[in-house]
Amino acid sequence: MARGIIRELGFPGPVTSPTFTLMNLYETSKGPLHHFDWYRIEDPEELVLAGLDEFIGGDSITLIEWSERARDLVPETHLLLTIRVAGEHERELDFQSNGAFRPLDMNALKGGRP
Repeated sequence: MARGIIRELGFPGPVTSPTFTLMNLYETSKGPLHHFDWYRIEDPEELVLAGLDEFIGGDSITLIEWSERARDLVPETHLLLTIRVAGEHERELDFQSNGAFRPLDMNALKGGRP
């Protein structure tokens, strides 16, 4: 999912998981994108102590996996995407927004399929 979004925003290079680095930066055609993976975070203070909270929000695009691990650091205006397993080869996507955001081309989220 993250790879599709980053590609849709015009980043041509390799897209890797930030599971161990916690954050990857991509320079996209729409501006900088900070991709976080908070799966390994046990306490939100870990992100603050590492200075990573400074890269969240602002003028950049912020993509956060496992945002529930540090919900207080999620930008006020955001789009929340929840993915649920609906079957062996099926997923349900639930989108929720609490403010204005620029929607992505939904084809990016569907792997380019109409």
